[in-house]
Amino acid sequence: MENDADIYQSINKKRIYILILLSLSLFFGAIYAVSLGIADISFKDVYGVIAKKLFGVGAKEYSSFIKGVIFNIRLPRVLLAVITGISLGSNGAVMQSILQNPLATPYTLGVSAGSAFGAGLTIILGNVIFGAELMTQYGSWVTIIGAFIFGVVTILVINLIVSLKNGGITTLILAGVALSYFFSAGLSFFKYTADREQLTELTIWLMGGLYRAEWIDIIILTPIVIIGLLYLLKMAWDINVLNAGEEIAANLGIKVKKMRRLASIIAALLTSCVVAFTGIIGFIGLIAPHICRMIMGNDNRFLIIASGLAGALILLGADTAARIIIDPAELPVGIITSLFGAPFFLYMLLKRKGDYWS
Repeated sequence: MENDADIYQSINKKRIYILILLSLSLFFGAIYAVSLGIADISFKDVYGVIAKKLFGVGAKEYSSFIKGVIFNIRLPRVLLAVITGISLGSNGAVMQSILQNPLATPYTLGVSAGSAFGAGLTIILGNVIFGAELMTQYGSWVTIIGAFIFGVVTILVINLIVSLKNGGITTLILAGVALSYFFSAGLSFFKYTADREQLTELTIWLMGGLYRAEWIDIIILTPIVIIGLLYLLKMAWDINVLNAGEEIAANLGIKVKKMRRLASIIAALLTSCVVAFTGIIGFIGLIAPHICRMIMGNDNRFLIIASGLAGALILLGADTAARIIIDPAELPVGIITSLFGAPFFLYMLLKRKGDYWS
């Protein structure tokens, strides 16, 4: 008869196998996604071009057109989808745990509203603030920086309010709700005063998309996301203890308010970074953690990684569908994630057995 230690090891082995399966699925899914599009490129050719570029293996020579499509257009977009999905999925798992709310997402504390306000500010008033010449040359980067700054400002203001009030989880959530309404009002004002071209650009940004992906985006985001996730994984055991209750966590020496504040800041910073480049992409940070909880339980040492990998797979699939569903045009990926995310989430709620959250 197995003892508790054997059962625990068996469960952890299962979780490791799931992580390996998710990683392999993401790797091959990414290569397959690169092969799809208007230009017909086979899976084998994609693998061959990448292997030859990275490792110098393979005798076959590929045309400059194929290499250009793969390296200049599709691969940066696929990698941005993977990075964004990892960030949103893992941050969703962290936010649900530290807020003790299964409906929490990376956007719960108002990060999306703040980032949207920053993007709206630069799109609508950029010519006035920075000048038409600068906006013509660097308009997309000004929008990225504006969205990031206001996303960060949102979480810093929320945590300042919590510190002044010496509040807990309720104060954190309510402050986020209040700031969300404030920034949403500002965004509505920008929409009302925008001309047709500005309104179109802002609307497209709000629907989320990876169509502007470039290698510089990958270079900037990759180290940020890796470092942020390492910090969150370092806190995973404390987050596990918090799931057992604040009193238990406090009795075990965990500074609950400080830990929750730090985790929320890191998660919000990661979210602000990716949202600044992609716009607001919904449901990834909600669905991915729920799927992984149903499969592997609540241990955040595994759940954070699994949710990130699942989020990357979901966003990669959604973006691939957005690219090919109405060729040669494409849909904003936020439409796809919301269109399929909401019914799928309701399905999960109806089909689940018991309450995996507790």
